[in-house]
Amino acid sequence: MAPKLKERRARLVLAKIDQILVWEANVDRDKDTRFVELGRYLCEVRAGQYWRVESLKSFDEFLTRRFPESRRKAYYLMSIHERLPKEVRHELKQVGWSKAAELAKVARSDGKDFDCATWLHKARSMPKEEFRWDVEKHITGKETEPYELVYFKLYKSQLPVIEQALETAGLMLGSDRSRGYCLEMICADFLAGANLQEASPDTLLTATQRMFNFLPAAQQQRFLEPHAA
Repeated sequence: MAPKLKERRARLVLAKIDQILVWEANVDRDKDTRFVELGRYLCEVRAGQYWRVESLKSFDEFLTRRFPESRRKAYYLMSIHERLPKEVRHELKQVGWSKAAELAKVARSDGKDFDCATWLHKARSMPKEEFRWDVEKHITGKETEPYELVYFKLYKSQLPVIEQALETAGLMLGSDRSRGYCLEMICADFLAGANLQEASPDTLLTATQRMFNFLPAAQQQRFLEPHAA
């Protein structure tokens, strides 16, 4: 059953969210210190279904209006609020929301064994990319692959489709996967389809293998079981 709508509280929280988003749009992203507060309000909107006071159909529709460029950040902010201990949230503004999102990944992965003090120290002292690699190594248990930074121009008219594709891939792979992995899955899916009936079995095999590697262990086993019989 839908929770009883607290209309007065809902309108207050929605106004707070809009106020923070306006403030955020006028500050340097690296100086954004209100992301913890925003994440808390977003979680409250979802739990109380406050989006109903605006006659919206779902929480996703609410996020689409407030975060038109990408809903991914909103979900990261909510994860920060839900995963990280209450006693350290006031310290997170020192590390920024992107590092806080990485901390939330570690907290989700480690559960009760999460060493908050150690990871918070790392977040403060390490550069952003180095910290992200350390988190990935900790979660996956292996060294980060060699990488290259790739730059290319996109027109603003192209961004909505690309962002939606990356967001959809992210929902399929899980929030612990980077946008680079999301892009690779999209490309692997394209190559598998394009080469399905073409004379390029090696390309099809490579693309299919990469897509298989994205699957969680349980789904990989389900894929293999019919073929093993």
